[in-house]
Amino acid sequence: MDKIDSINELKNPQFIKPIKINYTQEGKQKRWEAIISHDSVAVLLWHKEKNTFVLVKQLHPAVMHSNDDGYMYELCAGIIDKNIPIKQIVKEEILEECGYDVAVEQIEYITTFFPCVGTTGAKQSLFYAQIDESMHTGKGGGIHDEAIEVIYLPLEESKKFMFDEHYQKTPGMMMAFYWFFEKEGWSAPHSLK
Repeated sequence: MDKIDSINELKNPQFIKPIKINYTQEGKQKRWEAIISHDSVAVLLWHKEKNTFVLVKQLHPAVMHSNDDGYMYELCAGIIDKNIPIKQIVKEEILEECGYDVAVEQIEYITTFFPCVGTTGAKQSLFYAQIDESMHTGKGGGIHDEAIEVIYLPLEESKKFMFDEHYQKTPGMMMAFYWFFEKEGWSAPHSLK
């Protein structure tokens, strides 16, 4: 079973930098604790032959810290930590996490937003790509010591899945689903019982 063994204060963080921001709002001096972190990408994958969304299930220790269960259902995603075109980063994440080789030209930009404004000002750029089995070149699962499970969510179950709180989900994934439903002209998911 996955569990937290210990929690220590970071002395030389690799991916984040805790900071204190001193600022003035309406003439009053204030302060705020924040984290400088990498911007990221996420991609909604639609498998047109299987009629499914392709998601990933991955352990996030920060979620486990507050919830015991740190496994999240989410879009294929990754941090922007290379000086290459952003769609190339998306392509690499799809291959590493899900095992599909998608041409950069087939990756569609949706929007960019701020997923965690209370602690960080990092942005996430959201993309969309259609895939099929001819693009499947590997099992995915991530690289190095990542443990990522590829999930195929049938379209007919996706609206119910969005609001089933038994599955821990990211807001970016839910936003991407809404974008897809709107794009395809579907009725609003909240009408489901």
